[in-house]
Amino acid sequence: MIRLFRLDRASRAAPYQNDVGRPGAFPEHSPASPLSIHDLTVAYHRQPVIWDVDLEIPEGKLVGLIGPNGAGKSTLLKACLELVPVASGLVRVYGQPYSKRRELVGYVPQKESVDWDFPASTLDVVAMGGYHRLGWFRPVNKRCRAESMQALDRLGLSDLAHQQIGQLSGGQQQRAFLARALMQNAKLYLMDEPLAAVDAATETSIVELLREMKQRQKTCLIVHHDLATVTDYFDWIILLNMRVVAAGPTQEVFTQENLRKTYGGNLTILSAAADAVQNAGE
Repeated sequence: MIRLFRLDRASRAAPYQNDVGRPGAFPEHSPASPLSIHDLTVAYHRQPVIWDVDLEIPEGKLVGLIGPNGAGKSTLLKACLELVPVASGLVRVYGQPYSKRRELVGYVPQKESVDWDFPASTLDVVAMGGYHRLGWFRPVNKRCRAESMQALDRLGLSDLAHQQIGQLSGGQQQRAFLARALMQNAKLYLMDEPLAAVDAATETSIVELLREMKQRQKTCLIVHHDLATVTDYFDWIILLNMRVVAAGPTQEVFTQENLRKTYGGNLTILSAAADAVQNAGE
């Protein structure tokens, strides 16, 4: 069982300075912001996982959430979705708690967190994205099925609509969950490594879809691990290692110094990061 503790202000480490200011300072956030995170701390078994995170996500951007394994990236998304309790702080979606703005948020989880043996077809999974419009316990109607098929066709999965979801390949499963997110017609999307372990063709199609969503003023917060593609894919990034190291426009934040602070002494990662930064400047 997950046990959490609540931190009082006196027991915290002194606030630190970074590119987004002091997390402990409770800066004002705009109620128009798709996602604002205020002084958020989450801990498992009395061990902090994310600490004093304070952010405001800009609207209509592709935002990359970057950091090493164990940095708290997935936990941050789950805290925003009220899937895990928080030790302190709060999250607001367009100025309101997530529970009051649920219909505005789409979520694509990590593949590892999904029960692929669940007896549902690909079409059934995608249609789940329309439940907030149908109402719970109501049957999926013809219109919802037609829209679900359109979403599957957009992602090249229409011929797999009636296959059990667990029979799809990893990349196909990822695209199916993106189709489900499209069905939600949300304004803010939280995606946990949608490009992990997919082939090049699938990655290209997903990135094209993300760019189309941006053109429609959708906001996407995406956990991402490939430093070589950060500058190509994202307008705005957050570098996280339990705390926010830096956040802002990619061209300003994606620097060797910030990456060194984020990844510490991982020489392999830093070498790849240096190459990515150099390529971005060319």
